[in-house]
Amino acid sequence: MLINGQVGQSISIRDRGLLYGDGVFRTLRAQRGIALHQNLHLQKIQQDCAKLGIHCPALSHLEHELAGLLVQHPNAIIKLIITRGIAQRGYAASADGEPTHLWDVSELPVYPAQNYTLGIALRICELRLSQQPRLAGIKHLNRLENVLAANEPHAAKFAEGLLLDAQGNVIEAIRSNVFIVQSGVLLTPDLTQCGVAGVQRDRVIAYAAQHAMPLQIRTISLAEVLAADEVFLVNSVLGLWSVRECGNRHWHDFAMAQKLAALFEQERGL
Repeated sequence: MLINGQVGQSISIRDRGLLYGDGVFRTLRAQRGIALHQNLHLQKIQQDCAKLGIHCPALSHLEHELAGLLVQHPNAIIKLIITRGIAQRGYAASADGEPTHLWDVSELPVYPAQNYTLGIALRICELRLSQQPRLAGIKHLNRLENVLAANEPHAAKFAEGLLLDAQGNVIEAIRSNVFIVQSGVLLTPDLTQCGVAGVQRDRVIAYAAQHAMPLQIRTISLAEVLAADEVFLVNSVLGLWSVRECGNRHWHDFAMAQKLAALFEQERGL
């Protein structure tokens, strides 16, 4: 782990990231010494910092540190965390506070091959996401809703969980973004009230535009998901997973997902 550019394993107990979840993060997948979509991830974390008013280290500085990590860890999951830094007691942030930035490295996970070939079982989470437009789209450190959802009863029996908001709108999965296919149209939930806008979600949206694929970003109900022709999830670590079952619905045709899978399979070395 690197902490402000130095090898270490600890931060101050007064760091606002620890005290309040006052910070942001992004997770990159490294393969053969390349951090996939590095520029997109760094742009996202810069944007997230700006939305929260956190000073983000210079892009060139982050790129230099990441390059060093890739030499040592060519195949790994690399997480960049930026907090508002050390603070005095109280919620109000100091105007002259210095941010803390950390790089954490972990091994590449190994997922069952059938997740990519046969699809996954997706459960509907009991927890409902709260709405806060000022935090919508940001990958901030306060992920307690995701933690609670991931630890619900029977969660271990499913590869992922579908998260809805208090109004019953589908927002995302616990660790991935959601797409559905409806009569040849690709749809993904509107994230202006809550949820995380992931890099892979942006890539699918861009791919659809480049290939003249009809796409809508709008409110999506659970009923629409269960009636969809296809459902699939995307994430920078796992890639793309089609959903084979959710609730009482089962899917066998993953035609649209297979078209998009080339975006992810080549990067995963499949």
